[in-house]
Amino acid sequence: MVFGWTTKVRARHSVRVSVFLAILALWLGGTPAVAASIEAVQIERDRIVITFDERIADATAFLLDGPHRIALDLAGVQPGALPRAAGPVASVRQAARGDATRIVFDLSRPTLIESGSFGKRGRSLILELRSVDASRFSAEAARGSVRFAPPASAPAKVAVTVPETRGGPPLPKVIGADDSRPLVVIDAGHGGHDPGAIANYKGLREKDLTLALARAIRDQLVKSGRVRVAMTRDDDRYLLHRERFGVARRLGADLFISVHCDSAGNPEATGATAYTLSEVASDKEAARLAARENKSDLIAGVNLGAEPSDISSILIDLTQRETMNRSASFARLLGREAQPLIPTKPSFHRMASLLVLKAPDMPSILFETGYVSNDNDAKFLASKEGQKKIGESVQRAVDIHFARRMASR
Repeated sequence: MVFGWTTKVRARHSVRVSVFLAILALWLGGTPAVAASIEAVQIERDRIVITFDERIADATAFLLDGPHRIALDLAGVQPGALPRAAGPVASVRQAARGDATRIVFDLSRPTLIESGSFGKRGRSLILELRSVDASRFSAEAARGSVRFAPPASAPAKVAVTVPETRGGPPLPKVIGADDSRPLVVIDAGHGGHDPGAIANYKGLREKDLTLALARAIRDQLVKSGRVRVAMTRDDDRYLLHRERFGVARRLGADLFISVHCDSAGNPEATGATAYTLSEVASDKEAARLAARENKSDLIAGVNLGAEPSDISSILIDLTQRETMNRSASFARLLGREAQPLIPTKPSFHRMASLLVLKAPDMPSILFETGYVSNDNDAKFLASKEGQKKIGESVQRAVDIHFARRMASR
């Protein structure tokens, strides 16, 4: 709108100014702000990340049973981009509800929001997921909604989160060769109240398969006599993601392998894969670690408490980039050694932002040994022969990995 501020008719000029001031007052005082839009939704195996083009006020999440769904109400947000289904999400829907948007994630298996947090500027929402059994899901669904809200000026806080443990669980026993040998920590995924994926074949549970596979890998590595081995769990109990790699770090592990079984809506999906940490996740974790009030952690033998914050950030970043390179190298090596022994996907090595891989100074992989949603894979994973071949695949890769390290020194 153009106003004639220099018109010769002064009466008309004053009327126009009054109208402008009235409109301005209404605009500043009573007109709602322009709604934010959804820029992207990224679904991974254990998290959902939603980004917006503007800061949003808050979000409310709740679970819906029969069928299993996660519903998310986003205040002051217009509908926007939606992703393809992935991980535990079978499909995604959205709809405007007044000045808000509701997104519904239809689940392929019972999955909880373990924690949720906004990014620093309130323009991203990260939901950490965890698979559970149907009874646990129903119990959590009955508890009602959970609200997530970014603070006005401080870094975002989690509305509901899993408390961090002090000191972590008791350290497991280390077995195998003498103390001069490298230490490999094997992590059996899921456990306790978290069964993981459930197979159609005999109702096998992922948590039981991963424990059997982890034991087979351990036995094969001990038999080789070239490394020491420990397991994060050797029974049916649940550990938080940070507790899992935390155990390995406390033991001073040289390599961390988290064992899982994949699942997909397509029963024809088959083959093993290995995941390592993505570049983006590395930067976020480095920032989180550098910002901790107590930076007394030893990273690659350097005490961060003795360094300024900017130097700490650089040291963490350099260390984690080197760790990521070594992790990726081992994943490719495992794919090569596994191919003659077990079914593998053509694109064996993949990258993702998986919380269990975020130790900054320890090469780590998540080994998806096969699909429990595929009957042939499930039978193979449950068989003694299949478990032995998976153990042999890891043992071959581990031997070559540490032989190369010794040679490079």
